[in-house]
Amino acid sequence: MARGYWVARVDIHDKVAYQKYVAANGPAFAKFGGRFLVRAGRFQVVEGTTRERNVVIEFPSYEAALACWHSPEYQAVLQLRTVASEADLVIFEGYDGAQPA
Repeated sequence: MARGYWVARVDIHDKVAYQKYVAANGPAFAKFGGRFLVRAGRFQVVEGTTRERNVVIEFPSYEAALACWHSPEYQAVLQLRTVASEADLVIFEGYDGAQPA
């Protein structure tokens, strides 16, 4: 089964308030099997545009990734992020097929 992913790009305009979101979002991600693959860190834009913070969260399935987003647990902490930042977030289904040779 293909995994699911959240890919988020975030500009933070209130770092103190954003830290409240970071401190509170763990239980929602854990409930749906989410784990951080990328959580800020260094990056270099080699094409196109980005925001100041990039995040990738892997879930056991696409359905779990969607369920986490729609869950009451995540919706309760989402408000902490929206008051402190502006973001683009896309939920993807991973690829589980053959790789190019």
